[in-house]
This record gives sequence, C-alpha cells and structure tokens, in this order.
Amino acid sequence: MIPLESITRARARLAGVAVRTPLIRLRLDDAPAEIYLKLECLQPIGSFKIRGALNAMAEAPPGALERGVVTASAGNMAQGVAWGARERGLPCTVVVPDTAPKTKLDAIERLGGRILPVPFEDWWRAIETSQHPGAEGYFVHPVLDDGVMAGNGTIGLEILEDLPDLDAVLIPWGGGGLTSGIASALKQQKPGVRVISCEPETGAPLAASLPAGESKSVDFRASFVDGSGSRALLPKMWGLAQELVDEAASVSLDETAAAVRLLAERARVVAEGAGALSLAAARAGHGGNGKLVCIVSGGNIDSSRLTKILSGETPA
Repeated sequence: MIPLESITRARARLAGVAVRTPLIRLRLDDAPAEIYLKLECLQPIGSFKIRGALNAMAEAPPGALERGVVTASAGNMAQGVAWGARERGLPCTVVVPDTAPKTKLDAIERLGGRILPVPFEDWWRAIETSQHPGAEGYFVHPVLDDGVMAGNGTIGLEILEDLPDLDAVLIPWGGGGLTSGIASALKQQKPGVRVISCEPETGAPLAASLPAGESKSVDFRASFVDGSGSRALLPKMWGLAQELVDEAASVSLDETAAAVRLLAERARVVAEGAGALSLAAARAGHGGNGKLVCIVSGGNIDSSRLTKILSGETPA
C-alpha cells in the first residue's frame, strides 16, 4: 500500500498543474446503482497519467534527469512524461507498442517526445525490465514507480472530499498503478469502500487471478481498449492487488463500446475505451447498488473509432 503521507505530498506538488477534476452524477433510469463519474479525461493531456508522471519526475534523485527521461507506454503515460519533460527542457523517449493509436502518437510528438515503435512483446519486455536498447535517460515506469502511484492516489483524496459516503469505486486496470494509488488513499481513510478493478475480456489477467488466489496468464488480443488489457500481471502489482482490490470485473467489448456511446450521448463526455470500462462494469452490476464512483481515466480516442461507436458499432 502507498503511504497516505506520500499521496498527500504528491497533492501539494501537483497543485496548479494537474486539474482537480469534477465528480458528477450520471442519472440513468435503468442504472443498478447511484453512479458518479470522476472525469480524469478533463486533465490537460486528456488522461489521469499527468498526476503520476509529474510526481515521479519531481521525486527523481538529484541529477537523475540530466540525460532526459524514458518511458514505455501505449500513449497516455507517454504524454504525461513528455509534458513534464517539455516543462523542464529535457529530451523524452517513448517506447510504444506498434498497435498504439494514432491519436496518442500524434499527441506525444506534439509534446516533443521521440517515439520508438516496437512489437508488443518488446514493449512488454521494456515494462518488465524498465529499460530498452537505444533509449537513454531516467526511466519513469508507467506502473511500478511508487511516485507514480502516489500521484494517482490524489484522485482518491478528491473523491472522498466530494463524496465521503461512497460505497464502491470502479477503476480501469491497465497495469494496476491507477487502482493501487486510488485504493491506497481510500482504504487508509475509509476501509469499508469496495474497490473493483475493470478489464476488457480480451485480456483480463486480474479477473482470472483474483478468484484463483494466484497470478495467472491469459490469452490476449489487441482491441480498441488500448489502455487496458494484457497477458499477465507484474509481480509487484499482483501483491498490491491482493491487498487492495475486492473484486475484478471483466467486461465485453460490446459493453465497453456501449459505455463510450452512453457517456457521449448522455453526459457529453468523450472517453476512450479504457476510460469507459468502469461505467461498463457498473452497468453490468459489478459494485452492486449504493453510491458508485466510476473513474473515467482518459478521453484520447481516435476519431475513426469514436465515429464507429457513435453509429452503433464496436470497433475491431
């Protein structure tokens, strides 16, 4: 668990940079619960990742950033690190999977990041080893860095201030850094809050592992939910998940596309696939009734994919 003191310090560092995003009620006649949306898609880079990236860079040892920064990301963490590097006048290199969406790649380049596209297996190896050949600089891990998780945990502080009597929070699970940060903040202040992680059925290792009581690998295929889904859990994150997560939900691509569509039509919110996983899970009954908070983690979706979803389709 990330210490509450670390999360509180992160909040002070991020003040005036990361947005204190709103928590809004989503009123649906057929909803199984009272649903609230935490709109991290309204951050300057369109994703919660700015919180963790900036906090981790602020916590870097003296002199560590002199050669620049490196990260491995499908897009959103890369934007957070590139944002921070640009503000500091540092070079930034990003290792991306060759399935990363163009919208996110374009955003990385706009922020001054250098992109290294690699096959998924090589990208995952960079995630596991915190390095990649030819990429020099301080590696900001998108998931494992305690500073990243502390920055993510500031979301939990804000939720408790806005809705102190919440019953459960539903959080998209990519690598686990968002869940671990938010859950650490919540469990230390309101232990009874249930934490539900949400994954796409095309790659849901936590949903397979948690009920089994052991870390399991699963089949994985890339989908429009590019910010979530993988073959396996990183060992550190599996340990944190056992401590912090009460339920792991797997949702279909059709359910996720329907949630993206619902957010656009009913809340006028643009969410990417991963950002809509929490609402998809809530509508499917995960989290039960009561007051549920759904983390809308990001809104960086390709316009072509969004067009298909709004027309009633589920992108391949």
